[in-house]
Amino acid sequence: MIEAVQLTRRYGSLPAVDSLSLQVAPGQLFCFLGPNGAGKTTTIKMLVGLLKPNSGHARVAGLDVWADPVRAKAALGYVPDAVSLYSELTGLEFLDLVADIYRVGASDRVARIGRLAGLFSLTAHLGQPMSSYSRGMRQKATIIAAMLHEPAALFLDEPTVGLDPRSARTLKDLLREACDRGAAVLMSTHILEVAETMADQVGIIHHGKLLFQGSVPELREYQHGPESSSLEDLFLQLTQGDQPAAEKPGPEVAPDA
Repeated sequence: MIEAVQLTRRYGSLPAVDSLSLQVAPGQLFCFLGPNGAGKTTTIKMLVGLLKPNSGHARVAGLDVWADPVRAKAALGYVPDAVSLYSELTGLEFLDLVADIYRVGASDRVARIGRLAGLFSLTAHLGQPMSSYSRGMRQKATIIAAMLHEPAALFLDEPTVGLDPRSARTLKDLLREACDRGAAVLMSTHILEVAETMADQVGIIHHGKLLFQGSVPELREYQHGPESSSLEDLFLQLTQGDQPAAEKPGPEVAPDA
């Protein structure tokens, strides 16, 4: 459902992302991990069609993001790391605009906006201009917008930033619900406890290279860690030092059906 093939992005002579390949299958929740500056956001922006790679391919739902951008982007939802909204619109006007863009029917949008806004305790604020929204409220509106058309692939870059604990739990439940209906979810996070409890697979990137993709037990096996090793322990071992560790692609992942 989500596929990167040898994605590379350079800034001058600096490779921000270096020949990165990964796959996320339908129904899978994939947590993308790495230190600051490792290349997570650059990778996600290439996968959603916001940043053109120097080489390689990005596919969503079998569609090449750059060769077939309109259909590919219709199949995905995206929560960026830096939220930017139309501040003069009300929350409801913004969500209606998003629903129009994704051609969500009238009855479906009313039901979905009502349900999601209720879950995130945003219903009472939908009539207010988003210029009055707090950081957390803006994050909630962005998450609702990304989920409104029930995309086949969902990309979230540090989505829990600004969310209170109850809203963060709501997001976790919604992501699992999306996976249960067959969507693929790729989420970057620095909160390793979240990744450990939620992820079907993790991918660890360091200095632009994907060092590992697989489950936490498989990562534990690769690192020869004891059963008690946490994801935090394993992550720190794999990414220690200023130089990239030897690349460990992890277990082979079969191409999407």
